[in-house]
Amino acid sequence: MRSKHKVWKSRAAIAAFGLAAGVAFAPYTPAHANTAPATSLQAMSKNPDQWVMPTGTYNNWRYSPLKQINTSNAKNLEAAWTMSAGTDRGLEGQPIVVGNMMYFETSYPNNIFAINLNHTGRIAWKFDPPHDSNAPPVACCDVINRGPAFGDGMVIADALDGMVYALNAKTGAVVWKTKNAYPTKGQTITSAPMVIKNLVMVGVAGGEFGVRGYMTAYNIKTGKQVWRAYSEGPNKDMLLSPTHTINAATGKPVGPHSSTKTWQGDEWKVGGGTTWGWYSYSPKLDLMYYGSGNPGTWNPSQRPGKNRWSMTVFARNPETGVAKWVYQMTPHDGWDYDGVNEMVLADVKYHGKEVPAVVHFDRNGFCYVWNQATGKLLAWHKYDPSVNWAYRISKKTNEPVVDPAKMTAQGKDVKDVCPSSQGDKDEQPVSYDPQTGLFYAPLNHLCMSYQAFNVKYKAGFPFVGAIVNMIPGPGGYRGRFIAYNPMTGKTKWSIHSEFQDWGGAMTTGGGLAFYGTLKGMFRVVDVKTGKILYQFKCPSGIVGNPITYMHDGRQYVAILSGVGGWAAIGMADNLHKGSAGLGAVGLNATLTNYTNLGGTLMVFALPATVS
Repeated sequence: MRSKHKVWKSRAAIAAFGLAAGVAFAPYTPAHANTAPATSLQAMSKNPDQWVMPTGTYNNWRYSPLKQINTSNAKNLEAAWTMSAGTDRGLEGQPIVVGNMMYFETSYPNNIFAINLNHTGRIAWKFDPPHDSNAPPVACCDVINRGPAFGDGMVIADALDGMVYALNAKTGAVVWKTKNAYPTKGQTITSAPMVIKNLVMVGVAGGEFGVRGYMTAYNIKTGKQVWRAYSEGPNKDMLLSPTHTINAATGKPVGPHSSTKTWQGDEWKVGGGTTWGWYSYSPKLDLMYYGSGNPGTWNPSQRPGKNRWSMTVFARNPETGVAKWVYQMTPHDGWDYDGVNEMVLADVKYHGKEVPAVVHFDRNGFCYVWNQATGKLLAWHKYDPSVNWAYRISKKTNEPVVDPAKMTAQGKDVKDVCPSSQGDKDEQPVSYDPQTGLFYAPLNHLCMSYQAFNVKYKAGFPFVGAIVNMIPGPGGYRGRFIAYNPMTGKTKWSIHSEFQDWGGAMTTGGGLAFYGTLKGMFRVVDVKTGKILYQFKCPSGIVGNPITYMHDGRQYVAILSGVGGWAAIGMADNLHKGSAGLGAVGLNATLTNYTNLGGTLMVFALPATVS
């Protein structure tokens, strides 16, 4: 954990010492934290005229109460203005809007643009960061970025090469910068940061390069590291208390060696568990939530054991980093079912009572509902009926009951595993609509064959150890967009797509859901019926996420068009072998018949005379 950037301060240092000694730690006291940035962001996020953080709000709903655009007039939408992003790689993020300014970040080389909305897309400033050529070769699934954050008058941006920049929101000048990842070690950053209180939360990518995952908190004013929590290893490295951190699957404390004893030898040191997904935060409970990714090497025979805490949801105190509870979705993963998908915070009805819950559509095909405070599993369902790698979640262990015929192993060619390694949903975020109480989820519908083999670790080189070939799921289609109840497991309606629905979702007070397709169709759907009310063919396929805002009394919806990411890695990286791109190339070889590379910011609105 030693780093020239590392700064342990007050309670974080005390907490870490307490963890190492195995003693109780003092509870978090709000008076010890400078909460101004979080309080400001929390208040700002309640103003629907803006979209001030990547997820819209801390609870990750991606919902806006705006309703100028609604079911009666959505058919009249039109492209109000557009702007080239100047890149031809995948755009998996979204803009943010603060006041009369819009900010967005491109894929590598990670240019950040500030757009003055008072002047129809005029560029107020552009930041072109230095470029580390070592970064693109170790980006497993395209050189994407999931967008900047805002806090304390600054735009915070992660770059692929591991740099984190804080830029003056008015001028674009660098206020501070810090190094969070090192490409020569296989480490990159593709996630969006999240500002909580006076801290900036930053993850890391590189699970396919044997990177040992971590989450890092930086002081928003100085850029100094406050804490870092690893996904595997000794409890002190992971900021787990052996007596106070609960394994939510058992309801008991994790104990003194919760991770290291679940790996063979020192395999945890190259254990993956990277943190490149989306984050959420409960101000009421003062807990942040995020997931960790696949364990290092895709060959499960090289790492006997449950491989904790890869594939895990962490609930952490944001000031100290100490975890309150953990839950591992896929112990001893043998399919690359990363657990990084977003954690949505919403109230659910459980035994007749409203319970604050965490709802998570995992890549493994199960939708989980946990109690926010304790991690108790309240409900689980297969949100795609084709899931066959596991039968169910055991009531006794709260872990999957795996079908032995679908368990991969070295030298074994396992066929017809559903879902594929891309999961029934990857990073493309869902939306929760409080008006209907349903979740609107853009999904994959895929199966695969999987053949594991032995691989040796070398820093900065691929550490995969599996050949994967993906095929469309039952029915011959690859994607779905659904309205879903996570407590009952019922799908109200579904729209099938030829290719994966790799762009995120947004819902609004106008009774609408918005999302994009790999073919480049920007769609507006009636949340109650699933009827497509409007669609527009964008210049390139969509893997980004829609946002909405008001400006001068007019509601706008913005989305980034730019095909790429893992779903379209063949196009993005000019790959042709079917098993290349971690098995994704052959699956979508015909996507070139429908779209092309290129990045464009698309902004839609009703005509000025239509309301």
